[in-house]
Amino acid sequence: MIDHARDLESLREATDRLLGAAAALDNAAVAEPSRLPGWSRGHVLAHIARNADALLNVLEGRPMYADAATRDADIERGAPRSLAVQLADVRNTADRFRHSADRPADWSRVVTLRNGVTDTAARVPFRRWVEIELHHVDLGIGRDLEDLSEEFTGREIEFLAERFSGNPEVPSLTLTAPDGRTWRTGRRDGAALAVTGPAPDLLGWLAGRRDGAALDHSGGPLPALPPL
Repeated sequence: MIDHARDLESLREATDRLLGAAAALDNAAVAEPSRLPGWSRGHVLAHIARNADALLNVLEGRPMYADAATRDADIERGAPRSLAVQLADVRNTADRFRHSADRPADWSRVVTLRNGVTDTAARVPFRRWVEIELHHVDLGIGRDLEDLSEEFTGREIEFLAERFSGNPEVPSLTLTAPDGRTWRTGRRDGAALAVTGPAPDLLGWLAGRRDGAALDHSGGPLPALPPL
């Protein structure tokens, strides 16, 4: 069961942790490449801020983004800013999102995200938490997938497995972590390819952050997953 209030508190803690770590950078470091191909750390920070605005739009019943071109242009425009401006933007947009989420609301209502994707409002705080945690890792400033909590990692694997479930481009897969947790995803027909490995590596592969080299898939090759 989704507990949006608990997720909002976890989101607050993750945001504070990211801001604290990023505050140790300087303007030159913000301009350096992140772990995301083609993006500087400034791109990542600008995206984090604009995503808060976008998910605020979702909570308040507006389109998440005006369109894809506007989304991309906003990130490009924000990427070269100084560290102080970047951090203030991330902090202020996080505060606006939290202020909206703290208002009484029907958290069971259905909301619309990008590309017509729908979800319940109660899952929006977790979606935002994912953005903060994964992009903190993407900044390349000392946090990695292994540092994420077991709860978060398992929930995000489940979330991504659900996202790829039934996708005709993804063969049937069974994902298993060393502690026995198992997730099923991909097409619903045919024998499932068993993929096993540490939960951070499973998450990294599903989220496009790792190539799957640390995973065991002796029954066949790892498929190329569609972009998120």
